[in-house]
Amino acid sequence: MCFLVRRNICCRRRNREHLMSVDLKRGETLPIHINMTFPSLPCDDAIDLSGKHEVDLDTNIWKLRLNSHGHIIGTKYLSDLVEKQHTTRNHDDKEHHDDSAKKPHKFSFDKDAENMINKVKKALENGEGCRVYGVLDVQRVAGNFHISVHALNIYVAQMIFGGAKHVNVSHMIHDLSFGPKYPGLHNPLDDTVRILRDTSGTFKYYIKIVPTEYRYISKEVLPTNQFSVSEYFSPMNEFDRTWPAVYFLYDLSPITVTIKEECWSFLHFITRLSAVLGGTFALTGMLDRWMYRLIKALTTPSARGAYR
Repeated sequence: MCFLVRRNICCRRRNREHLMSVDLKRGETLPIHINMTFPSLPCDDAIDLSGKHEVDLDTNIWKLRLNSHGHIIGTKYLSDLVEKQHTTRNHDDKEHHDDSAKKPHKFSFDKDAENMINKVKKALENGEGCRVYGVLDVQRVAGNFHISVHALNIYVAQMIFGGAKHVNVSHMIHDLSFGPKYPGLHNPLDDTVRILRDTSGTFKYYIKIVPTEYRYISKEVLPTNQFSVSEYFSPMNEFDRTWPAVYFLYDLSPITVTIKEECWSFLHFITRLSAVLGGTFALTGMLDRWMYRLIKALTTPSARGAYR
């Protein structure tokens, strides 16, 4: 079999060599490809994507409304990762909800809030879900992003869900990657399914990103990233003041992995074939000698037996 690498260049077999070096990249962006489904959370103003980073980031994220059968019934484009109600306050949702719970003050619903509450409640009754997909471009520094209902005012969320324990953050991760895929790459979170029944809580995925360069035989270089992950689930209890969410907390490794494709030429193929054939002939020769000696020993009568 021959792999065509470039015009008039044929490679019998491709081998991959892994090299490691210190990551010297500076000032580059990190693409985050996300494709997730929340079968029990509707899209209509109830689910949002937020992040906490050292710098601003560009967003190209879509939310797809799904009916109870998983079919798309609507779309919405998110032009900014950090929603408007998060831009003038601390992004730490725990502090936000704690402060809101501790400060006694009056709250009244306007007509827009009432309409939104009714709309989300109806979507919940109809069994709607939400699919979030797209790309985030962030700076190459440690950060996190999470998907939750934190865009809602705490009182609005209480009116819709009746408490944090009723927010079902069951999810399916179809794809989560930090760059283009190369041959042989398997991202550990792809096709991950986490379904909650009669409970709720917060999922946290701790991700270690390893910068990677894949060098093809054609000398083309594909910059990308691979990663490892560990996860933690914290169930809700009656004393929690936070709301359920799915967190992705990532950090970058200082080591870069370079994967180089090597082509085994026709001469290399002939050399290996000759070695295999030579070893085969040597082995068959040894077996032949052993069998000959064994048969001779069994069939040849002993000298004492011949004199009798």
